[in-house]
Amino acid sequence: MRRRQLVQLAAATVATSSLSAFAQAFPVRPIKLIIAFPAGGPTDITMRSLADNASKVLGQPVVIENKPGAGGTLPAQQLQTAPADGYTLAQIPLGVFRLPYTTKINWDPVKDISYVINLTGYAFGIVVPADSPLKSWTHFVGWAKANPGRLTYGSTGTLTSPHLTTELIAQELGIQLQHVPYKGSADLAQAIVGGHIMAAADSTGFAPLVESGKLRVLNTWGEKRLPRFPDAPTLKELGLNIVQASPFGIGAPKGTPPAVVKRLHDAFKKAMEEPSYVQTLARYDMLPMYMSSTAYSKFAQDTFLKEKALVEKLGLAKAQ
Repeated sequence: MRRRQLVQLAAATVATSSLSAFAQAFPVRPIKLIIAFPAGGPTDITMRSLADNASKVLGQPVVIENKPGAGGTLPAQQLQTAPADGYTLAQIPLGVFRLPYTTKINWDPVKDISYVINLTGYAFGIVVPADSPLKSWTHFVGWAKANPGRLTYGSTGTLTSPHLTTELIAQELGIQLQHVPYKGSADLAQAIVGGHIMAAADSTGFAPLVESGKLRVLNTWGEKRLPRFPDAPTLKELGLNIVQASPFGIGAPKGTPPAVVKRLHDAFKKAMEEPSYVQTLARYDMLPMYMSSTAYSKFAQDTFLKEKALVEKLGLAKAQ
């Protein structure tokens, strides 16, 4: 028995030493960071800035791969089959925590992802074309009440935060809207400028189109008005007790060695603090929302429960 225990102890020591050596050498090749939205939108542009900064810290390229669609959940799904070695990372949008309630999956968003770091969140709002007869939120709601189900709005995908928050707004106001999903902000912007939809719910990637006179902001979804759009009321000012920032961060496959997670966390934290990243966020009215690996894991647990309540409230939960 004594000999067996010594053998087991020696094996454990060798394994620990091997993991420690692996973590100290990490990374020795490029790291892939999969993001949930297409090239050219706010998420893509800000994540590329972050990846450039992290590459300098890690000494290896951090390569962005765009995987849009499925409500922003494809990157997290890819983690389920990726090696747990730190070389495949994914953006984790809020929609990931809704997935088990709306779709049959064989993995758990809380237990089957190693949460590395939370980065930021979005500033959202609803916009209409500048020449729209819906001049204000009052006009928007009035038209929707008079024309049930005819007011079309686009979002960055089914079950994304813009989609579900707009549906929650509609439910609170007793109006019916027609949702049109797109793969990301760039596609959505083309659709509303092209007159294919009457309104859009999105992050403030729409700002240049507002500033150029092509779109008008009807409301924003933060705690306070956005300095860029001081005339646009918040949902709270409009009598709706709704605030949505949709925090997101970076995850790794389940079982990624803690030392590798820490190395990644430290590198991306330093990358977040670089002025270039903060300035890129500011272009889209986004702010750093840092959470450590431990805090982000707790956020995942709490959000998983909150999103269940939201999905059920909207009647979007899958049949059991």
